Amino acid sequence: MKRISKKLKTKSELIEELAHKKRLSLKVSALCVETIKDEMIQALLNSQRIELRGFGAFGVKKYKAYKGRNPQNQQKIMVRAKKRPWFKPGIFSQSLNKK
Repeated sequence: MKRISKKLKTKSELIEELAHKKRLSLKVSALCVETIKDEMIQALLNSQRIELRGFGAFGVKKYKAYKGRNPQNQQKIMVRAKKRPWFKPGIFSQSLNKK
């Protein structure tokens, strides 16, 4: 498998690499990646925290409704409550800054 140096790793490249490294078929590798993605999405939809030791943690932060201002016309508006996903990197982030 010839690897082109670029800054973006796509899902299909991840599937190919998993298949190659673990000697799986592309179909099984794709199923693994899709299952992990689906389970993570479902956990976050249920406001559960996901921790992958050594990699990081995912979660959902809830924001309350608040009064805001439309920047185009300065009218006051009510911004509704919302949920946003968050990611906190684990110990692997230390290795990014090693010289």
